[in-house]
Amino acid sequence: MTSLTEPATSPAAAVLRVYDPRSGSPVGTLGAATREEVALALSVSRAAQPDWTRMDPQRRGALLRSAANALAEGADALAEMNGRETGRPVDEALAGIRAGVATLEQHAELGPVHRGHSLRGSVLAADYTVAEARGVAVLLTPWNDPVAVAAGLIGAALVTGNTVIHKPSERCPHLGLLLGELLSRVFPPGVLLTLTGGPEVGAMLTTTDADVFAHVGSSASGLRIARAAVLTGAHVVRENGGNDPLVVDAGVDPAWAAEQAAIGAFSNSGQICTSVERIYVHQDIADPFCSALAEQARRRNAEHPLAPLVVTRLRDVVHAQVAHAIALGARATAGGAVPAGPGAYYPATVLLGCTERMEIMTEETFGPVAPVQVVADFAEGLRLASAGRYGLAATILTGSIEHAHRAVAALPVGTVKINAVFGGAPGGSAQPRGASGDGFGYGPELLDEFTRVKVVHVSIPPAADTPPESPQTDPVQTDTVQEPQ
Repeated sequence: MTSLTEPATSPAAAVLRVYDPRSGSPVGTLGAATREEVALALSVSRAAQPDWTRMDPQRRGALLRSAANALAEGADALAEMNGRETGRPVDEALAGIRAGVATLEQHAELGPVHRGHSLRGSVLAADYTVAEARGVAVLLTPWNDPVAVAAGLIGAALVTGNTVIHKPSERCPHLGLLLGELLSRVFPPGVLLTLTGGPEVGAMLTTTDADVFAHVGSSASGLRIARAAVLTGAHVVRENGGNDPLVVDAGVDPAWAAEQAAIGAFSNSGQICTSVERIYVHQDIADPFCSALAEQARRRNAEHPLAPLVVTRLRDVVHAQVAHAIALGARATAGGAVPAGPGAYYPATVLLGCTERMEIMTEETFGPVAPVQVVADFAEGLRLASAGRYGLAATILTGSIEHAHRAVAALPVGTVKINAVFGGAPGGSAQPRGASGDGFGYGPELLDEFTRVKVVHVSIPPAADTPPESPQTDPVQTDTVQEPQ
Protein backbone atom coordinates (compact mmCIF):
# COMPACT_ATOMS: atom_id res chain seq x y z
CA MET A 1 0.00 0.00 0.00
CA THR A 2 1.33 3.47 -0.86
CA SER A 3 2.19 5.46 2.26
CA LEU A 4 -0.17 8.37 2.72
CA THR A 5 2.70 10.68 3.61
CA GLU A 6 4.76 9.75 0.57
CA PRO A 7 4.39 10.71 -3.11
CA ALA A 8 1.77 8.70 -4.95
CA THR A 9 3.30 6.02 -7.16
CA SER A 10 0.29 4.81 -9.13
CA PRO A 11 0.90 4.88 -12.91
CA ALA A 12 -2.47 6.62 -13.23
CA ALA A 13 -1.46 9.47 -10.95
CA ALA A 14 -0.94 12.93 -12.39
CA VAL A 15 2.51 14.42 -11.97
CA LEU A 16 3.35 17.67 -10.21
CA ARG A 17 6.41 19.42 -11.62
CA VAL A 18 7.82 22.17 -9.43
CA TYR A 19 10.31 24.82 -10.57
CA ASP A 20 12.35 27.26 -8.52
CA PRO A 21 10.83 30.71 -9.22
CA ARG A 22 14.21 32.34 -8.61
CA SER A 23 15.92 30.60 -11.51
CA GLY A 24 13.38 28.46 -13.33
CA SER A 25 15.39 25.33 -12.54
CA PRO A 26 13.47 22.17 -11.60
CA VAL A 27 12.94 21.37 -7.92
CA GLY A 28 11.44 17.94 -8.50
CA THR A 29 8.38 15.96 -9.46
CA LEU A 30 5.75 14.28 -7.31
CA GLY A 31 2.78 12.10 -8.05
CA ALA A 32 -0.67 13.46 -7.31
CA ALA A 33 -2.99 11.34 -5.21
CA THR A 34 -5.36 9.10 -7.15
CA ARG A 35 -9.05 8.68 -6.46
CA GLU A 36 -8.27 5.36 -4.76
CA GLU A 37 -5.71 7.01 -2.48
CA VAL A 38 -8.16 9.76 -1.57
CA ALA A 39 -10.75 7.14 -0.63
CA LEU A 40 -8.13 5.21 1.36
CA ALA A 41 -7.06 8.35 3.22
CA LEU A 42 -10.65 9.08 4.20
CA SER A 43 -11.14 5.50 5.40
CA VAL A 44 -7.95 5.52 7.48
CA SER A 45 -8.74 8.93 8.93
CA ARG A 46 -12.30 7.93 9.75
CA ALA A 47 -11.13 4.76 11.50
CA ALA A 48 -8.59 6.65 13.63
CA GLN A 49 -10.98 9.41 14.72
CA PRO A 50 -12.99 7.67 17.50
CA ASP A 51 -9.92 6.77 19.57
CA TRP A 52 -8.37 10.18 18.96
CA THR A 53 -11.46 12.09 20.08
CA ARG A 54 -11.79 9.90 23.19
CA MET A 55 -8.24 10.78 24.21
CA ASP A 56 -8.00 13.12 27.18
CA PRO A 57 -7.79 16.70 25.84
CA GLN A 58 -4.78 17.34 28.03
CA ARG A 59 -2.99 14.45 26.34
CA ARG A 60 -3.89 15.81 22.90
CA GLY A 61 -2.48 19.16 23.99
CA ALA A 62 0.75 17.51 25.12
CA LEU A 63 1.13 15.83 21.72
CA LEU A 64 0.55 19.17 20.03
CA ARG A 65 3.40 20.64 22.08
CA SER A 66 5.57 17.78 20.86
CA ALA A 67 4.53 18.66 17.30
CA ALA A 68 5.57 22.28 17.93
CA ASN A 69 8.98 21.05 19.07
CA ALA A 70 9.32 18.85 15.98
CA LEU A 71 8.43 21.82 13.78
CA ALA A 72 11.04 24.00 15.48
CA GLU A 73 13.70 21.32 15.03
CA GLY A 74 12.92 20.99 11.32
CA ALA A 75 12.76 24.75 10.67
CA ASP A 76 15.96 25.04 8.65
CA ALA A 77 15.05 22.25 6.24
CA LEU A 78 11.53 23.63 5.82
CA ALA A 79 12.79 27.16 5.18
CA GLU A 80 15.24 25.93 2.57
CA MET A 81 12.50 24.01 0.76
CA ASN A 82 10.15 26.98 1.07
CA GLY A 83 12.70 29.11 -0.75
CA ARG A 84 13.20 26.55 -3.50
CA GLU A 85 9.50 26.06 -4.18
CA THR A 86 8.06 29.55 -3.63
CA GLY A 87 11.08 31.87 -3.77
CA ARG A 88 10.51 33.19 -0.26
CA PRO A 89 13.72 34.46 1.40
CA VAL A 90 15.01 32.20 4.15
CA ASP A 91 14.63 34.78 6.92
CA GLU A 92 10.98 35.38 5.99
CA ALA A 93 10.35 31.64 5.69
CA LEU A 94 11.85 31.11 9.14
CA ALA A 95 9.61 33.84 10.55
CA GLY A 96 6.58 32.03 9.14
CA ILE A 97 7.73 28.75 10.65
CA ARG A 98 8.25 30.39 14.04
CA ALA A 99 4.70 31.72 13.78
CA GLY A 100 3.54 28.16 13.09
CA VAL A 101 5.38 26.89 16.17
CA ALA A 102 3.78 29.59 18.31
CA THR A 103 0.32 28.75 16.95
CA LEU A 104 0.72 25.04 17.75
CA GLU A 105 1.83 25.96 21.26
CA GLN A 106 -1.15 28.29 21.64
CA HIS A 107 -3.60 25.60 20.52
CA ALA A 108 -1.94 23.10 22.84
CA GLU A 109 -2.93 25.41 25.71
CA LEU A 110 -6.37 26.33 24.39
CA GLY A 111 -7.50 22.79 23.57
CA PRO A 112 -7.74 21.42 27.12
CA VAL A 113 -9.68 24.50 28.29
CA HIS A 114 -11.99 24.65 25.27
CA ARG A 115 -15.24 24.19 27.14
CA GLY A 116 -18.97 24.58 26.97
CA HIS A 117 -21.25 26.72 29.11
CA SER A 118 -23.20 26.19 32.29
CA LEU A 119 -26.89 27.00 31.85
CA ARG A 120 -29.32 28.26 34.48
CA GLY A 121 -32.16 25.78 35.02
CA SER A 122 -33.89 23.98 37.87
CA VAL A 123 -31.99 23.86 41.16
CA LEU A 124 -32.39 20.07 41.09
CA ALA A 125 -31.04 19.66 37.55
CA ALA A 126 -27.84 20.34 35.64
CA ASP A 127 -27.87 22.03 32.25
CA TYR A 128 -24.73 22.62 30.21
CA THR A 129 -23.21 22.40 26.75
CA VAL A 130 -20.30 20.33 25.53
CA ALA A 131 -18.17 20.83 22.42
CA GLU A 132 -17.60 17.71 20.35
CA ALA A 133 -15.26 17.13 17.41
CA ARG A 134 -16.91 17.21 14.01
CA GLY A 135 -14.96 14.16 12.73
CA VAL A 136 -12.64 14.17 9.71
CA ALA A 137 -11.27 17.55 8.62
CA VAL A 138 -9.93 18.17 5.10
CA LEU A 139 -7.48 21.10 5.11
CA LEU A 140 -6.50 22.82 1.86
CA THR A 141 -3.67 25.30 2.43
CA PRO A 142 -1.85 27.91 0.29
CA TRP A 143 1.75 28.48 -0.76
CA ASN A 144 2.25 32.10 0.29
CA ASP A 145 2.70 31.35 4.03
CA PRO A 146 2.51 27.58 3.88
CA VAL A 147 3.77 26.50 7.30
CA ALA A 148 2.08 29.12 9.46
CA VAL A 149 -1.33 28.66 7.83
CA ALA A 150 -1.14 24.86 7.86
CA ALA A 151 0.02 24.78 11.49
CA GLY A 152 -2.91 26.93 12.55
CA LEU A 153 -5.53 24.75 10.90
CA ILE A 154 -3.87 21.45 11.79
CA GLY A 155 -3.45 22.47 15.42
CA ALA A 156 -7.03 23.63 15.89
CA ALA A 157 -8.49 20.57 14.18
CA LEU A 158 -6.38 18.03 16.04
CA VAL A 159 -6.55 19.49 19.53
CA THR A 160 -10.37 19.46 19.40
CA GLY A 161 -10.43 15.76 18.52
CA ASN A 162 -10.72 15.73 14.73
CA THR A 163 -8.47 13.73 12.45
CA VAL A 164 -6.90 15.56 9.52
CA ILE A 165 -6.24 15.03 5.83
CA HIS A 166 -4.00 17.87 4.66
CA LYS A 167 -3.46 18.83 1.03
CA PRO A 168 -0.77 21.48 0.67
CA SER A 169 -0.67 23.71 -2.38
CA GLU A 170 0.60 22.17 -5.58
CA ARG A 171 3.10 25.07 -5.65
CA CYS A 172 4.93 23.66 -2.62
CA PRO A 173 4.16 19.91 -2.40
CA HIS A 174 7.66 18.89 -1.26
CA LEU A 175 7.37 21.37 1.60
CA GLY A 176 3.93 20.00 2.46
CA LEU A 177 5.19 16.43 2.56
CA LEU A 178 8.14 17.40 4.72
CA LEU A 179 5.82 19.20 7.12
CA GLY A 180 3.53 16.18 7.24
CA GLU A 181 6.45 13.85 7.95
CA LEU A 182 7.70 16.03 10.80
CA LEU A 183 4.32 16.35 12.47
CA SER A 184 2.60 13.01 11.78
CA ARG A 185 5.25 10.95 13.58
CA VAL A 186 4.18 12.63 16.83
CA PHE A 187 0.58 11.44 16.60
CA PRO A 188 -1.06 7.99 16.50
CA PRO A 189 -1.34 6.39 13.03
CA GLY A 190 -4.04 7.86 10.82
CA VAL A 191 -4.52 11.05 12.84
CA LEU A 192 -2.64 13.32 10.41
CA LEU A 193 -2.33 12.36 6.73
CA THR A 194 -0.85 14.34 3.83
CA LEU A 195 -1.86 14.04 0.19
CA THR A 196 -0.27 15.93 -2.69
CA GLY A 197 -1.97 17.10 -5.84
CA GLY A 198 -3.50 19.97 -7.73
CA PRO A 199 -7.07 21.22 -8.09
CA GLU A 200 -8.26 17.78 -9.20
CA VAL A 201 -7.22 16.24 -5.89
CA GLY A 202 -8.81 19.13 -4.03
CA ALA A 203 -12.04 18.52 -5.91
CA MET A 204 -11.94 14.82 -5.05
CA LEU A 205 -11.37 15.57 -1.37
CA THR A 206 -14.20 18.09 -1.18
CA THR A 207 -16.73 15.70 -2.65
CA THR A 208 -16.09 13.05 0.01
CA ASP A 209 -18.18 12.69 3.15
CA ALA A 210 -15.57 14.45 5.30
CA ASP A 211 -17.07 16.56 8.08
CA VAL A 212 -15.12 19.81 7.67
CA PHE A 213 -13.53 21.54 4.69
CA ALA A 214 -11.13 24.33 5.68
CA HIS A 215 -9.67 26.29 2.79
CA VAL A 216 -7.26 29.20 2.54
CA GLY A 217 -6.74 30.30 -1.04
CA SER A 218 -8.45 31.93 -3.99
CA SER A 219 -12.06 33.08 -3.90
CA ALA A 220 -12.89 31.02 -6.99
CA SER A 221 -11.69 27.80 -5.34
CA GLY A 222 -13.39 28.70 -2.09
CA LEU A 223 -16.71 29.21 -3.85
CA ARG A 224 -16.44 25.79 -5.53
CA ILE A 225 -15.76 24.18 -2.15
CA ALA A 226 -18.73 25.93 -0.54
CA ARG A 227 -20.99 24.73 -3.34
CA ALA A 228 -19.71 21.17 -3.04
CA ALA A 229 -20.37 21.20 0.70
CA VAL A 230 -24.04 21.97 0.10
CA LEU A 231 -24.34 18.45 -1.29
CA THR A 232 -22.13 16.69 1.29
CA GLY A 233 -23.30 18.58 4.39
CA ALA A 234 -19.76 19.38 5.51
CA HIS A 235 -19.00 22.46 7.57
CA VAL A 236 -16.89 24.96 5.61
CA VAL A 237 -14.32 27.48 6.81
CA ARG A 238 -12.93 29.79 4.10
CA GLU A 239 -10.38 32.55 4.14
CA ASN A 240 -10.11 33.62 0.53
CA GLY A 241 -8.99 36.48 -1.66
CA GLY A 242 -9.08 40.16 -0.86
CA ASN A 243 -8.76 43.59 -2.43
CA ASP A 244 -7.82 45.44 0.73
CA PRO A 245 -8.03 49.23 0.66
CA LEU A 246 -5.83 51.79 2.38
CA VAL A 247 -7.35 55.22 3.06
CA VAL A 248 -4.85 58.03 3.75
CA ASP A 249 -6.51 60.97 5.48
CA ALA A 250 -5.47 64.61 5.42
CA GLY A 251 -3.23 65.75 8.23
CA VAL A 252 -1.07 62.64 8.56
CA ASP A 253 2.67 62.66 7.84
CA PRO A 254 2.90 61.79 4.12
CA ALA A 255 6.33 60.15 4.49
CA TRP A 256 5.08 57.89 7.28
CA ALA A 257 1.91 57.09 5.33
CA ALA A 258 3.99 56.20 2.26
CA GLU A 259 6.13 53.86 4.34
CA GLN A 260 3.02 52.14 5.67
CA ALA A 261 1.65 51.81 2.14
CA ALA A 262 4.93 50.33 0.89
CA ILE A 263 5.05 47.79 3.71
CA GLY A 264 1.48 46.79 2.99
CA ALA A 265 1.85 46.58 -0.78
CA PHE A 266 5.34 45.14 -1.20
CA SER A 267 5.86 42.72 1.72
CA ASN A 268 6.31 39.13 0.49
CA SER A 269 6.27 40.67 -3.00
CA GLY A 270 2.61 41.52 -2.52
CA GLN A 271 1.68 37.87 -2.09
CA ILE A 272 -0.30 38.21 1.15
CA CYS A 273 -4.08 37.91 1.39
CA THR A 274 -4.17 41.10 3.45
CA SER A 275 -1.75 43.09 1.30
CA VAL A 276 -2.62 46.71 0.54
CA GLU A 277 -4.13 46.47 -2.94
CA ARG A 278 -5.70 49.89 -3.58
CA ILE A 279 -4.90 53.27 -2.05
CA TYR A 280 -7.15 56.32 -1.65
CA VAL A 281 -5.21 59.43 -0.63
CA HIS A 282 -6.65 62.80 0.37
CA GLN A 283 -5.89 65.49 -2.20
CA ASP A 284 -4.33 67.75 0.45
CA ILE A 285 -1.32 65.43 0.88
CA ALA A 286 -1.46 63.54 -2.40
CA ASP A 287 1.65 65.07 -3.99
CA PRO A 288 4.14 64.47 -1.14
CA PHE A 289 2.60 61.05 -0.41
CA CYS A 290 2.87 59.87 -4.02
CA SER A 291 6.44 61.14 -4.32
CA ALA A 292 7.45 59.38 -1.10
CA LEU A 293 5.71 56.13 -2.14
CA ALA A 294 7.49 56.10 -5.51
CA GLU A 295 10.79 56.65 -3.71
CA GLN A 296 10.01 53.73 -1.37
CA ALA A 297 9.45 51.49 -4.40
CA ARG A 298 12.54 52.68 -6.29
CA ARG A 299 14.73 52.17 -3.23
CA ARG A 300 13.47 48.61 -2.80
CA ASN A 301 14.08 47.85 -6.45
CA ALA A 302 17.60 49.25 -6.36
CA GLU A 303 18.89 48.13 -2.96
CA HIS A 304 17.00 44.97 -2.10
CA PRO A 305 15.08 43.60 -5.10
CA LEU A 306 11.92 41.79 -4.13
CA ALA A 307 11.71 38.02 -4.10
CA PRO A 308 10.10 36.51 -7.21
CA LEU A 309 6.45 35.73 -7.56
CA VAL A 310 5.68 32.08 -7.13
CA VAL A 311 5.36 31.28 -10.86
CA THR A 312 5.79 33.18 -14.11
CA ARG A 313 2.12 32.63 -14.93
CA LEU A 314 1.15 34.68 -11.87
CA ARG A 315 3.62 37.36 -12.90
CA ASP A 316 1.95 37.47 -16.31
CA VAL A 317 -1.42 38.06 -14.63
CA VAL A 318 -0.05 40.85 -12.45
CA HIS A 319 1.66 42.56 -15.37
CA ALA A 320 -1.48 42.30 -17.48
CA GLN A 321 -3.40 44.19 -14.78
CA VAL A 322 -0.68 46.86 -14.67
CA ALA A 323 -0.66 47.18 -18.47
CA HIS A 324 -4.46 47.43 -18.53
CA ALA A 325 -4.37 50.28 -16.00
CA ILE A 326 -1.71 52.13 -17.99
CA ALA A 327 -3.73 51.71 -21.17
CA LEU A 328 -6.65 53.41 -19.40
CA GLY A 329 -4.57 56.38 -18.29
CA ALA A 330 -2.59 55.36 -15.19
CA ARG A 331 1.14 56.09 -15.12
CA ALA A 332 3.89 54.08 -13.46
CA THR A 333 6.26 56.22 -11.37
CA ALA A 334 8.19 53.12 -10.28
CA GLY A 335 8.41 49.62 -11.70
CA GLY A 336 5.73 48.50 -14.12
CA ALA A 337 7.94 46.45 -16.46
CA VAL A 338 8.91 42.77 -16.56
CA PRO A 339 12.66 42.54 -15.85
CA ALA A 340 15.03 40.65 -18.10
CA GLY A 341 16.60 37.39 -16.96
CA PRO A 342 15.43 34.13 -15.44
CA GLY A 343 12.92 33.72 -12.67
CA ALA A 344 9.49 35.18 -11.95
CA TYR A 345 10.66 38.54 -10.63
CA TYR A 346 8.51 41.69 -10.75
CA PRO A 347 9.51 45.08 -9.37
CA ALA A 348 7.77 47.14 -6.70
CA THR A 349 5.37 49.21 -8.79
CA VAL A 350 3.51 52.45 -8.09
CA LEU A 351 0.63 53.50 -10.35
CA LEU A 352 -0.83 57.01 -10.15
CA GLY A 353 -4.01 58.32 -11.72
CA CYS A 354 -5.96 55.13 -11.08
CA THR A 355 -9.76 54.97 -11.29
CA GLU A 356 -12.52 52.48 -10.64
CA ARG A 357 -12.58 51.65 -14.36
CA MET A 358 -9.32 49.74 -13.88
CA GLU A 359 -9.28 46.09 -12.90
CA ILE A 360 -6.32 46.76 -10.64
CA MET A 361 -8.62 48.77 -8.35
CA THR A 362 -11.52 46.31 -8.33
CA GLU A 363 -9.91 42.86 -8.36
CA GLU A 364 -7.22 41.13 -6.30
CA THR A 365 -3.66 41.69 -7.53
CA PHE A 366 -1.30 39.12 -6.04
CA GLY A 367 1.88 41.05 -6.67
CA PRO A 368 3.90 44.11 -5.54
CA VAL A 369 1.70 46.85 -6.99
CA ALA A 370 0.48 50.01 -5.22
CA PRO A 371 -2.28 51.68 -7.28
CA VAL A 372 -3.23 55.17 -6.05
CA GLN A 373 -6.40 57.19 -6.52
CA VAL A 374 -6.64 60.77 -5.24
CA VAL A 375 -9.92 61.64 -3.44
CA ALA A 376 -11.46 64.99 -2.55
CA ASP A 377 -12.11 64.18 1.11
CA PHE A 378 -12.19 61.37 3.67
CA ALA A 379 -15.85 60.61 2.96
CA GLU A 380 -15.08 59.85 -0.68
CA GLY A 381 -12.14 57.66 0.27
CA LEU A 382 -14.26 55.73 2.75
CA ARG A 383 -17.06 55.29 0.22
CA LEU A 384 -14.69 53.86 -2.39
CA ALA A 385 -12.92 51.68 0.17
CA SER A 386 -16.27 50.20 1.20
CA ALA A 387 -17.20 49.20 -2.35
CA GLY A 388 -16.48 45.91 -4.06
CA ARG A 389 -17.21 42.22 -3.62
CA TYR A 390 -14.35 41.42 -1.22
CA GLY A 391 -14.40 41.88 2.55
CA LEU A 392 -11.14 40.71 4.09
CA ALA A 393 -9.43 43.73 5.68
CA ALA A 394 -8.91 47.48 5.37
CA THR A 395 -6.50 50.06 6.78
CA ILE A 396 -7.13 53.70 7.72
CA LEU A 397 -4.33 56.20 8.36
CA THR A 398 -5.84 59.15 10.20
CA GLY A 399 -5.34 61.48 13.12
CA SER A 400 -9.09 61.95 13.55
CA ILE A 401 -10.84 59.78 16.13
CA GLU A 402 -14.14 60.63 14.44
CA HIS A 403 -12.90 59.36 11.08
CA ALA A 404 -11.54 56.21 12.72
CA HIS A 405 -14.92 55.44 14.30
CA ARG A 406 -16.77 56.17 11.06
CA ALA A 407 -14.47 53.78 9.21
CA VAL A 408 -14.98 50.98 11.72
CA ALA A 409 -18.75 51.37 11.41
CA ALA A 410 -18.84 51.63 7.62
CA LEU A 411 -16.28 49.16 6.26
CA PRO A 412 -17.83 45.75 5.38
CA VAL A 413 -14.68 43.75 6.19
CA GLY A 414 -13.51 41.28 8.80
CA THR A 415 -10.55 43.34 10.02
CA VAL A 416 -10.13 47.11 10.30
CA LYS A 417 -6.65 48.43 11.09
CA ILE A 418 -6.17 52.01 12.22
CA ASN A 419 -2.72 53.55 11.69
CA ALA A 420 -0.87 50.26 11.10
CA VAL A 421 -1.09 48.05 8.00
CA PHE A 422 -0.03 44.92 9.91
CA GLY A 423 -0.05 43.88 13.55
CA GLY A 424 -2.56 43.31 16.31
CA ALA A 425 -2.92 41.64 19.66
CA PRO A 426 -2.56 37.86 19.90
CA GLY A 427 -5.84 36.02 20.06
CA GLY A 428 -7.68 38.16 17.54
CA SER A 429 -10.10 36.35 15.24
CA ALA A 430 -12.01 37.73 12.28
CA GLN A 431 -14.77 36.59 9.97
CA PRO A 432 -14.25 37.70 6.37
CA ARG A 433 -17.18 38.92 4.30
CA GLY A 434 -18.41 38.51 0.74
CA ALA A 435 -16.03 36.88 -1.73
CA SER A 436 -13.31 36.80 0.94
CA GLY A 437 -14.82 33.81 2.71
CA ASP A 438 -16.71 32.86 5.85
CA GLY A 439 -15.96 31.61 9.35
CA PHE A 440 -13.13 32.20 11.79
CA GLY A 441 -9.92 31.24 9.99
CA TYR A 442 -7.51 31.73 12.90
CA GLY A 443 -7.34 32.56 16.60
CA PRO A 444 -9.13 30.91 19.55
CA GLU A 445 -12.48 30.96 17.74
CA LEU A 446 -11.04 28.62 15.12
CA LEU A 447 -11.45 25.82 17.65
CA ASP A 448 -15.19 26.51 17.63
CA GLU A 449 -15.26 25.95 13.87
CA PHE A 450 -13.98 22.41 14.34
CA THR A 451 -16.55 21.46 16.98
CA ARG A 452 -20.31 21.11 17.36
CA VAL A 453 -22.26 22.05 20.47
CA LYS A 454 -24.43 19.56 22.34
CA VAL A 455 -26.86 20.70 25.05
CA VAL A 456 -27.19 18.40 28.06
CA HIS A 457 -30.02 18.35 30.63
CA VAL A 458 -29.60 16.10 33.67
CA SER A 459 -32.51 15.85 36.10
CA ILE A 460 -33.16 13.61 39.10
CA PRO A 461 -35.77 10.82 39.03
CA PRO A 462 -38.75 11.15 41.34
CA ALA A 463 -38.58 9.45 44.73
CA ALA A 464 -40.41 6.12 44.96
CA ASP A 465 -42.97 7.42 47.50
CA THR A 466 -43.72 10.65 45.65
CA PRO A 467 -47.04 10.64 43.77
CA PRO A 468 -46.92 11.76 40.17
CA GLU A 469 -47.69 15.42 39.60
CA SER A 470 -51.05 16.30 38.11
CA PRO A 471 -50.97 17.95 34.68
CA GLN A 472 -50.92 21.70 35.09
CA THR A 473 -53.35 23.88 33.20
CA ASP A 474 -53.81 27.59 32.90
CA PRO A 475 -56.36 28.48 35.62
CA VAL A 476 -57.81 31.26 33.47
CA GLN A 477 -57.94 29.51 30.08
CA THR A 478 -58.60 25.86 31.02
CA ASP A 479 -60.51 25.23 27.81
CA THR A 480 -57.76 26.54 25.52
CA VAL A 481 -55.92 23.98 23.45
CA GLN A 482 -52.21 24.19 24.34
CA GLU A 483 -49.71 24.64 21.51
CA PRO A 484 -47.05 21.93 21.34
CA GLN A 485 -43.69 22.99 22.75
